[in-house]
Amino acid sequence: MDPSEYASMDAAEHRLWWYRALHVRLIEALGLHEGRVLDAGCGTGGLLARLRANRPHLNVVGLEWSTFAATRAAAKSAATIVRGSVNAMPFAGATFDAAIAADVLCHAAVDPHTALGELRRVLRPGGLLVINMPAYQWLLSAHDRRVHNARRLTARQTARLLQDAGFTRIRTRYWNGLLLPVMAAQRKLLPRKDAASDVAPLSPWLDATLHGMTEIERRLPFALPFGSSVLATAECP
Repeated sequence: MDPSEYASMDAAEHRLWWYRALHVRLIEALGLHEGRVLDAGCGTGGLLARLRANRPHLNVVGLEWSTFAATRAAAKSAATIVRGSVNAMPFAGATFDAAIAADVLCHAAVDPHTALGELRRVLRPGGLLVINMPAYQWLLSAHDRRVHNARRLTARQTARLLQDAGFTRIRTRYWNGLLLPVMAAQRKLLPRKDAASDVAPLSPWLDATLHGMTEIERRLPFALPFGSSVLATAECP
């Protein structure tokens, strides 16, 4: 991403409703997995910091291409950060017990098939993979262009991608469905005077309202059949 977008992420990810909602879902998906966990494409370290605070016994490692983001991730999380690409990871095979790739396979610089092959390679047999993907190609917008997102996938497309990469026990579900109409209207119908991304501070009441909607959805006894993101888990055979 552009350096300015990394700076915006760094400043916002500890408080912006989107990151808080995403991180709690990723940690829930990780479940009770123990051992060494890779955050592939860790950005400026918000998830790593949250993992270290909530699961201090885990051995977490971040992989990040951007020098700026890697430096900030190390300072923010005190985790081990390795510079490198998800397309060619600088790790030996079967190194990790679990791996997370949150909104990484969607990037223009990432080849999803190659990256998933690398994730399978560095995971131990039986290791858990947690993926988050932006949903629906028709929802591509100025935000995606700003953060260099090239693809948005349905739950079925995400599952097929994981299946083609050789993963098993694949589970996918949409989330952020209650706010999908608002996002669609904001990104596709309302005029934009600039090409800024959505990573920006909001008023406290609006941020709390948006986060509250995601929490209402998270507590529903069923998953909605639509949403702005796809959360997937899979197992390395």
